[in-house]
Amino acid sequence: MSKQVEKIKQLIAKREEARLGGGQKAIDKQHERGKYTARERIEMLVDEGSFEEYDMFKLHRCHNFGMEKKQYLGDGVVAGSATIDGRLVYLYAQDFTVNGGSLSETMAQKICKVMDMAMRMGAPVIGMNDSGGARIQEGISALAGFGEIFERNILASGVVPQISAIMGPCAGGAVYSPALTDFTIMTEGTSYMFLTGPKVVKTVTGEEIDAEHLGGASVHASKSGVTHFTAKTEEECMELIKTLLSYIPSNNTETAPRVECTDPIDRKEDLLNEIIPEDPNQAYDMYKVIGAVVDNGEFFEIQPKFAKNIITGFARFNGQSVGIVANQPAAYAGVLDVNASRKGARFVRFCDAFNIPIVSLVDVPGFLPGTGQEYNAVILHGAQLLYAYGEATVPKITINLRKSYGGSHIVMGCKQLRSDLNFAWPSAEIAVMGASGAVAILCGKEAKKIKEEGGDVRAFLAEKEEDYTETFANPYQAAQYGYIDDVIEPRNTRFRICRGLAQLATKRQDIPAKKHACMPM
Repeated sequence: MSKQVEKIKQLIAKREEARLGGGQKAIDKQHERGKYTARERIEMLVDEGSFEEYDMFKLHRCHNFGMEKKQYLGDGVVAGSATIDGRLVYLYAQDFTVNGGSLSETMAQKICKVMDMAMRMGAPVIGMNDSGGARIQEGISALAGFGEIFERNILASGVVPQISAIMGPCAGGAVYSPALTDFTIMTEGTSYMFLTGPKVVKTVTGEEIDAEHLGGASVHASKSGVTHFTAKTEEECMELIKTLLSYIPSNNTETAPRVECTDPIDRKEDLLNEIIPEDPNQAYDMYKVIGAVVDNGEFFEIQPKFAKNIITGFARFNGQSVGIVANQPAAYAGVLDVNASRKGARFVRFCDAFNIPIVSLVDVPGFLPGTGQEYNAVILHGAQLLYAYGEATVPKITINLRKSYGGSHIVMGCKQLRSDLNFAWPSAEIAVMGASGAVAILCGKEAKKIKEEGGDVRAFLAEKEEDYTETFANPYQAAQYGYIDDVIEPRNTRFRICRGLAQLATKRQDIPAKKHACMPM
């Protein structure tokens, strides 16, 4: 046998060794937990045969606490490039079978390499997290590795899309990388995220809680808003990533992929002419409006379980990807609060960063009152949503369906925040506040006097409310001043949005030169 053949056999053997990660026993344990290995996850996600792995033979350099005896080729993370539906992506998957996926200095170098390449090539970065955290045996070197990753997350923000899949433990400092990325997906029952674990919580606060209730998928999907999606299985997680990528561009210099549209742009939806209830306090389902106007009724919702009073997600109009922000009258009357404001702001800023037009469907009675909101800085969070809309330079189309009162009218993409096209349905009520509140302020003294004189206060207030409604509870005063570009028939909404987007395709708008803005936080 020639030396060359021998070397090739050695290479093949080393590749096989590297592909085993921490060994067959560790792989079997991973499967017993109901989890796939790092390489199995990558194969599940990318186009068949497209994965190009980097640093397969990299080893850690730690010799403390017997770590020199725990050397595995690749050292706990699989990293490289691939294609998904033919589009280039860079990705890494932490390998729990190697030292519990704990992050070493060399693992961080592998992750940083693919992130740097993604920035240079203008391609999305996908990280699959399944790790016990920093490798304690390496001390400060492991922490420095985390810092290097976080810096890349920051530099890549707004340049290439970053997606994090949490498919196992993600605790301590490790949680900051997913928090810095654009979208996070958690698998139900097998993943969790928290800064301090149950044992530390019990020691410090005395509170007894398990990992699932402290930082499981359902907690972060519905309560904290840390994760955007949850998946029942890892297969579902991969499908979510693929669908998400189909709506977004590869980088901030491109536009999202356009698909062929078979849904007529002039399709009329008579349902919309009747969807607004006669009673202004009665709810209706905004999802029905969205489904009626977007291509083929297809809507990919972002954070569906969090702050349900506002809806965010991607859809298409005439094949073009668009971000939708909509108040939901069926949840807390569509009122804005702390969580709804930051959910909306984060989504608007992503769309603006990646050249995705924003369509806003407005039916908002105001901000939620009370000490709970004020103490939790609803002013600042509301300002974040306002700021996001005002800063955005992508095409913006706003439709006022019904209520649009006071400060909440301003923050939901009004004309003064540089919205390009503002339409209203005939049912729109654009005013400082609702009729009852306005009349209580405007006619309070008269009502008091009538009451003192024994008159019919209710009849007086009802008459004044009717006058106020006739004057302000319609879109025509706003249209009179040019704040509404047109009052449209509801069933024509799809056509007006499609035509508006076509008109705005060549939009160019800048913001003043600055190092960076100081967004309210």
